[in-house]
This record gives sequence, C-alpha cells and structure tokens, in this order.
Amino acid sequence: MKNDINIKNRKAKFEYEILDKYIAGIKLAGTEIKAIREGKASIAESFCEFSNSELFVINMTVQEYSHATYFNHDPKHARKLLLNRKELRKLEKEVKNSGLTIVPLRLFINDRGLAKMQIALAKGKKLYDKREVIKERESKRKLDRIKKEYK
Repeated sequence: MKNDINIKNRKAKFEYEILDKYIAGIKLAGTEIKAIREGKASIAESFCEFSNSELFVINMTVQEYSHATYFNHDPKHARKLLLNRKELRKLEKEVKNSGLTIVPLRLFINDRGLAKMQIALAKGKKLYDKREVIKERESKRKLDRIKKEYK
C-alpha cells in the first residue's frame, strides 16, 4: 500500500513564526479516513483549540466519502488530536500564559496506515515581518533569473 498523502498548510509558515513542532494522531470515523486516503481533505483554514484539557482541530475540512451511505460524516466538525498527557499539559500552559497558538502544518498517513497531523506551537507574525519575507522571496527569484541568464 503506497502512502503518498501529504496535505500541507502552506499559509501557516507565512502567517506564523513556528516555535515547536509535534506529531499527533487524529480520532476519525471510518468514512473520514477513507476520504483522507483519497486526498479529499484541507487544513488551510484550520486551527487547534483546547476544550476540557483535550486538543481539537477546528475547521478542518474532510469531504464526504463518495461510496458511503447515509452513515457519512460531517465535513467540518471538530476532530480530537491524540497526544501524550505531558505534551498536552505543556501546550495548554504555553497557549494560556504566553498567548501562542497551535497551528496544523501537515496531514499525512504514516507507514502503518494511520492518519497523523503535524502541529506547531506558533506566534503570529506582524505585517512588517510578512513584507520582509515577500522582499526576500522576490530578491531570490531575481538573483536566480540573473544566474540562469549567464549560464
């Protein structure tokens, strides 16, 4: 079984400064994992939130599975993330005390066939930081074009 599912949140690295990364399992229904294996999921607008000392990913979209009957899942409901208790306590403390946020970076299927999510403890970037990133990207493109012309 080939696992080439790797759904990324491309906006996250632009919008946030990544401080620490974790790999978490996800509690899914049967039709949800089937839809993810087909690549029909999106984490572009999603974020993570604590509720009763449990971590949930909010606003993650998993489209309905095409071959399911009326037992299909709700595409946008909150899904529980599975981490060690020690990691959960550390993340909850960081979020409450220092105003950081938890952002999903990537959704993938591991070698055992389980859905995993890479999440990050992140701090929001200011507007001037984002402008700096855009300037660096454009200057790198210009430099690459000039190098290509002289080869």
